[in-house]
Amino acid sequence: MTANIKQSFKRSLSLFDSTAIVAGSMIGSGIFIVSTEMSRTLGSPGWLLIAWIITGILTIFAVLSYGELACLMPKAGGQYVYLREAYNPFCAFLYGWTAFLVIQTGIIAAVAMAFAKFLGVLIPWVSPDNVWYDIGFVKLNTTHLVAIVCLIFLSWLNTRGIKAGKYVQNTFTIIKTAALLGLIIIGIFVAKNIMAVEFNKEIFWDAIKITGNGNFIQLTGFALIVAIGTSMVGSLFAADSWYDITFAAQEVKKPEKNLPLSMLMGTLIVITLYVLANFAYLQVLPLRGSAQGATVFEKGMQFPTDDRLATAAMSIVFGEYAAIIMAVFIIISTFGCNNGIILSGARVFYAMANDGLFFKGIGKLNKNGVPGAALTAQCIWACVLCLSGTYHQLLDYVIFAVLLFFVLTILGVFILRIKWRNVERPYKAFGYPVIPAIYILTSLFIMIILLVYKPAYTWPGLIIVAIGIPVYFLWKAANKKSKTVIPPEIK
Repeated sequence: MTANIKQSFKRSLSLFDSTAIVAGSMIGSGIFIVSTEMSRTLGSPGWLLIAWIITGILTIFAVLSYGELACLMPKAGGQYVYLREAYNPFCAFLYGWTAFLVIQTGIIAAVAMAFAKFLGVLIPWVSPDNVWYDIGFVKLNTTHLVAIVCLIFLSWLNTRGIKAGKYVQNTFTIIKTAALLGLIIIGIFVAKNIMAVEFNKEIFWDAIKITGNGNFIQLTGFALIVAIGTSMVGSLFAADSWYDITFAAQEVKKPEKNLPLSMLMGTLIVITLYVLANFAYLQVLPLRGSAQGATVFEKGMQFPTDDRLATAAMSIVFGEYAAIIMAVFIIISTFGCNNGIILSGARVFYAMANDGLFFKGIGKLNKNGVPGAALTAQCIWACVLCLSGTYHQLLDYVIFAVLLFFVLTILGVFILRIKWRNVERPYKAFGYPVIPAIYILTSLFIMIILLVYKPAYTWPGLIIVAIGIPVYFLWKAANKKSKTVIPPEIK
């Protein structure tokens, strides 16, 4: 990387700021919703908690391994840079291509739409039914409009400099963490329902899956393992984005200390809150319910209205006001979540551009020392995904690809131990080689389960990655006259 770009980046993110980005980017709307589908897949309170605990352990194992790469290469771009140095620019491009096309922008679009939908609970004008124009393949309703305005505002805010983005992130992370903690306390100590608790105790380890025709299948042995693996699609996405701080690594103070520590602290805080939130749900509602149930209790955790599990749980205490209270919580949560993802994600495309693998202008910093053009490009494509209405499907499609790139990245710890054996490592992967190996093997096992039992979640994602292969060679051909090489910059 050229000297002037290095000097233009400002190391403005403290340990607290970095931890706020980690925690704030992780906590979106998922924890308030995804346990509904997981409950339908597992049908057991005990195994639901186990699925969340496995998700937490797997994420923490990734953090403990990932920290070595983050400290070894504290550069803008994070995972893209690690894949480039461990393998080659081709592998890194496929990750960056998928991140821009779906992973990063798809998450941004989904979170923005969640923000707008829950704002609609407070302001009825914001509604999918309030259509402004319809040209067949594209519709613009007021929910789209609010989501797009939110994306444009947050992207603009982050072009003002890293300090503006971090202040928003710190504020909203504190508020929504306190709100989630409040929900947990209310669920466990205030809204506790003895009937729900006793029912959940009786079926605690009795796993059953609801089939399409409304029947039940008893889950034991390998069938149970498969159910846990497939159910974790939701929990893995809810726990995603813990690595976003590494995209902005070049703006972190004392990265050799603060990068691994912020990822670990932020992840531990969020995973603990997630497991406790599920325990709180189980104290308030029976896990099993009926889609035809007349009351919140009869619907249970499996069939809350519109899958809004947290709203159903809080309605036990707040009644009809629960929808408004939870809407406020989720509006705050999604706004802060998207700020963190927008702030950090643009650095990936900035790094790609500096490698000659993306539009040249995106590889420049603006007068405020941030990649303004990359923020703009990210915003534009996320807005397109909002209008397309396909972001949820795209996110489902790439879960396999996300796991694949993480397996390759953690495997990069082993590869770089050989390639760069004499390079000083400020932090070495905790439990190496056992913990990184456990992460890789467990992730591969989940990937195989998804490949066999949920092909709709695998092949489309692999196709999106594969489309990047010819794009890479076309891009290289177009830029062969202006070849850009960025060395690892490690003595």
